[in-house]
Amino acid sequence: MEKFRIFGDHRLTGTVRVSGAKNAALPCLAASLLTREPVRLSGLPRVRDILTMEKVLRALGEHCAHKNGTTTVVMGQATNTHAPYELVRTMRASVLVLGPLLAARRQARVALPGGCAIGARPIDFHLAALARLGAHIRLEHGDVVAEAPRGLFGAEITFPRVTVTGTENLLMAATLARGRTVLKGCAREPEVVDLATMLSRMGARISGAGTEVIEVEGVDQLAGCAHTVIPDRIEAGTYLMAALMVGNGVRIEGCLPQHLAAVLEVLEAAGAQVTAEPEALVVPPQETGLRGFALATREYPGFPTDLQAQAMALATQAEGLSEIVENIFENRFQHVLELKRLGADIAVAGHKAVVRGPCKLQGTTVMASDLRASAALVLAGLVAEGETVVDRIYHLDRGYEAMEVKLSSLGARIERFNPGPFL
Repeated sequence: MEKFRIFGDHRLTGTVRVSGAKNAALPCLAASLLTREPVRLSGLPRVRDILTMEKVLRALGEHCAHKNGTTTVVMGQATNTHAPYELVRTMRASVLVLGPLLAARRQARVALPGGCAIGARPIDFHLAALARLGAHIRLEHGDVVAEAPRGLFGAEITFPRVTVTGTENLLMAATLARGRTVLKGCAREPEVVDLATMLSRMGARISGAGTEVIEVEGVDQLAGCAHTVIPDRIEAGTYLMAALMVGNGVRIEGCLPQHLAAVLEVLEAAGAQVTAEPEALVVPPQETGLRGFALATREYPGFPTDLQAQAMALATQAEGLSEIVENIFENRFQHVLELKRLGADIAVAGHKAVVRGPCKLQGTTVMASDLRASAALVLAGLVAEGETVVDRIYHLDRGYEAMEVKLSSLGARIERFNPGPFL
């Protein structure tokens, strides 16, 4: 099993480029199921989750070809409708094929995705909303079986709680539903807006993406299109925090700072010096150290839960107390014990963590529990004294493209290694 070895306290200098957003690319890949024409997607990061989604599409009869940074998805002769458990279990976002399959092929069989390390993420909202569009849904041998022999019909749907994948699934399904669909209580994330942009290029009639209410006027068919996914705001935020922890002048290119407004607000309150350009963030050598800060994760445009763990690593280097409240997932403090193994002073009570800093972290072996926890442990390793080994980095590979290569280009001493089956 591959690991990272990090030799800490090496200053980062130079420029790093952000990859395309995994969380935007996944629904865009799923949306290719809505048309028989080729869909060309640029900027897809080559990470494990993207490879998994491409395997799902192949199981459904699609062909994925790669050339010069562009992925072309084309429907094959077979039009399967079954996304099997052996694929879905490795990535919960596979459930995004449910809506487009039902809309385009009028039936879908998608395995229930099962548990999640960071908390419950039920798809009940997806199923109830699809039923409102006229789908007949049942559970059968661990699969969601959905059928709409007469097609889907527009309806008014209110999500009882904000759900990103639920919003995306219903948005895709509604594009081919007859009549008007009004979705209320929608997620406002940039990734939802990016999906709506792509669907509009395919001929969908959508208004309101990026707000709580999205309206979709169904059309008879959608065409292929070319689309470039937005930059990964979580990757940009991760390198931003790395630059504040051990940077000596770092430029983060190919990002959209407006997508990180809530993060920049917290960092500014902590005394960080960061300059936002139209498509870059510049972190100069910091004249003073950071002071303790407070944040609470919220749905967009609030502070993203996907940067909470990295912010906790940053807080270990800030002067005074930092208070971090997790409002999205009930089990997203699993990185705390591993950070404490490195020497962090963190106390947890319920969904609140208090970090006392600055802490002198010392390298040791730590184990990643999920994607973003992996990133937090890497950040801590960059500042820790001596050698840090991060185990189970397959979590990290789900969402970060060549992290060790990018950090090494900035001057970090980090390497990937495989100790073999007996170590």
